[in-house]
Amino acid sequence: MALADARTQVDTALTRKGFKGLSNENTFAGITSFLRRRYTKDLSEVDVAVTGIPYDQSVTNRPGARFGPRAIREASALQAPDAPYGWGFDPMCEFAIADYGDMAFDYAVPSDVPAAVEAHIGGILDQNAGCIALGGDHSISLPCLRAHVARLGSPVALVQFDAHTDTWVDDDPTRVDHGTMFHKAVQEGLIDVKRSVQTGIRTENPDTLGITVIDAQEVHRAGPKEVAERILGTVGDAFAYVSFDIDVLDPGFAPGTGTPVWGGLASWQAAAILRDLAGLRVAGGDVVEVAPPFDPSGATAIAGAHAATELICLWCWVRR
Repeated sequence: MALADARTQVDTALTRKGFKGLSNENTFAGITSFLRRRYTKDLSEVDVAVTGIPYDQSVTNRPGARFGPRAIREASALQAPDAPYGWGFDPMCEFAIADYGDMAFDYAVPSDVPAAVEAHIGGILDQNAGCIALGGDHSISLPCLRAHVARLGSPVALVQFDAHTDTWVDDDPTRVDHGTMFHKAVQEGLIDVKRSVQTGIRTENPDTLGITVIDAQEVHRAGPKEVAERILGTVGDAFAYVSFDIDVLDPGFAPGTGTPVWGGLASWQAAAILRDLAGLRVAGGDVVEVAPPFDPSGATAIAGAHAATELICLWCWVRR
């Protein structure tokens, strides 16, 4: 394949025959799937599927993450012609990756959304495919975790990149909140707190619930390599669910998010940490809180697309 293929390739999200291989379709044209992967609901030949959860009615500040999946897909078109840099292998050529499309739901009944997310993610996992979800606000992580743990049969390690711990106390089972879902996950026994790590934190919440916290200042002091080693050392050989909230990045790198906090990670720091996590037993993951209306430059969606691609690389690395 070469750039000349753009003369004939168009709408490869629908027209490509298989699930493997790069795409040289014009990056500025055509139907936008994630990394120009083929859209399908049949995952019988698929290794890992990407799906969108365009829900943002649980935010505490600015809405807009409902537009995240669409923007991330569009931004990912620029990555589709090349193997992810620095990994030494090409998951798009070695693994069957598909775009499962977005979850359907009734926006006027938000209380039904968590169960719908769990069923949606479960439907992917039941087809023996891995799953990377594109949010949407961070509340989607709780039902995603429920679906993964139900099929693994045991708690997972949470590897969270975030400005906030999202473990604020919430004992009301009817509430759906993007700042309390990991408190509920601990209560439900979904995550192994001794194996879990939250990185990039820079908001106060004294009760860590036993989860290891590497705050943003420590990332700046220690550097990405040491941080990655600490994460791997904490998680060990446990299956991990990786949740990447885009507000882990400093607003200078990702202004398009609902609850921005200064002093965050630079994009190069996040990229270096993720790549140094090669070997992590990733069960699944998500990229959340990309809110395009607050970033006309598109930089936040670009970061989200790269983060999601890195999660795919991590998922594939241990299955090569």
